[in-house]
Amino acid sequence: MVQSLALSSSSTDPTVRRSLTNLSLGVAKSKKIVVVTGAGISCSCGIPDFRSSDGLYKLVKQQYPDVVLRGRDLFDVSLFRDPTTTSVFYTFISKLKQSTDIVSPSPTHHFIKTLDTKGKLLRSYTQNIDGLEERAGLVGSGSEKAKINDSKGKAKLNLKDVKNVQLHGDIRRVRCTLCSAEYLFTDEHMHAFLEGTAPDCPDCASRSEARVARSARALKIGKLRPGIVLYDEPHPLGDDIGSIQSGDLSRKPDLLIIMGTSLKVHGLKKLVKEFAKVVHTTAPSNPPPVANSPKPTATKNAMKGKVIFVNKTAPSSEWDGIIDYHVQGETDAWVERVLEDWKRMRPADWEVQTTLDGPGKDLFKVSKENAHAKTAKTSKGGKSGRENIPPIPRPVTSKLDKPSPTTTTTMVPLAQQAPSSPSKRSRTTSHYSKHECSPSKKKTHSIATAAERTTNVNALPAEERGLLFESRSVNHVPVVEIVARTKRNLGPGKSQPTLVDTVFS
Repeated sequence: MVQSLALSSSSTDPTVRRSLTNLSLGVAKSKKIVVVTGAGISCSCGIPDFRSSDGLYKLVKQQYPDVVLRGRDLFDVSLFRDPTTTSVFYTFISKLKQSTDIVSPSPTHHFIKTLDTKGKLLRSYTQNIDGLEERAGLVGSGSEKAKINDSKGKAKLNLKDVKNVQLHGDIRRVRCTLCSAEYLFTDEHMHAFLEGTAPDCPDCASRSEARVARSARALKIGKLRPGIVLYDEPHPLGDDIGSIQSGDLSRKPDLLIIMGTSLKVHGLKKLVKEFAKVVHTTAPSNPPPVANSPKPTATKNAMKGKVIFVNKTAPSSEWDGIIDYHVQGETDAWVERVLEDWKRMRPADWEVQTTLDGPGKDLFKVSKENAHAKTAKTSKGGKSGRENIPPIPRPVTSKLDKPSPTTTTTMVPLAQQAPSSPSKRSRTTSHYSKHECSPSKKKTHSIATAAERTTNVNALPAEERGLLFESRSVNHVPVVEIVARTKRNLGPGKSQPTLVDTVFS
């Protein structure tokens, strides 16, 4: 059973108002929405309808008073069998093209584009031929932006770029009746169609002229016609549209919105039923009823997996069990209400990140540069300054080491000695003997010994320097005197020292 909700009674009926609010929330929470539209969404743009007193049917009949046609007959492929009906068709379509050129997209068209901008639109399918969806920002199946050239140089539809599938073609394009070449609808074509005639196809004409230049037989030249799809006529992009539809069904859309159509065309009815079946499979299962509860328990996504039909007239009984909600009213009024509720209930969805532009923007720029500088300095090797200066090697003597055969004295001013970091210190010092350590420790020990030899290679003996008991001056810098006594300066019978004597002067 289809639940009907009248927009006009939302201000007086709280039940209708609450249901409409829930529908708006369902649109805001859905992630894969399929939209199907008809001619009703373009009426508010100013495009004349077909059956009113100033509609296109009346204009055609005034120009051809002897021709009496039904509205459907103007869109049947059989009209090309008679030259008179063909001329009427060309005039009718040229009038409709003039009407679409001077109007702007409606709020409903912009609403569909908003769904796409928010990342919620899976696809839009339309019966309209006016091309207003593309002017609102949706790339249509008849657009040049959605076509690429294959390996043979022929135009091919890029399925990923198509956001709006035009089920009945595009009035802004013309197509050859013989070779199916497509062109944009130009003013030259408009003048010919207004006169009830069709221009020649440029591709057919160029091929025929090339054959005549080779003294070959001329080819037949096709005529250009409006690029719309008539009743009982196959769609030129039928295979591509079928691939798009199959792909969308496999992605399991969670909401179907139908707007501005009477649902009487067989092909559209089949499409809607297939999508509705898949959408209903995504609906959450009903929770078990709570005992002694006055109200039924509602799920978090109660509106997920629903089919919404927005139109002035109610759907027939054929759609019971397929359409869940019928919103009676104008499509523009409903989409404006949805956007209003959406912004009120989920304001975070409408927040836009902006760039700071004002007097204080330089302050943030400097702070950002400083942060980048600190990060780069850390990544290049850690701390900077004096800690990166290589440490001055110092001789090290252990009890287990044999004394050097030479006597050395190293004078290192304390004020000039740079402190070494733990990582540097571990490379030049070792408390292990080269006889009682592992290979890795021997490597460190050899580094320290080499540093010791490098430091003491030009040192003078302590006797020659005479600085051990030198009197201090005012500006005298404290030094560390490291004296290593060896056999070389000791007489016979004297004990051999094994420790290093350190004297502060």
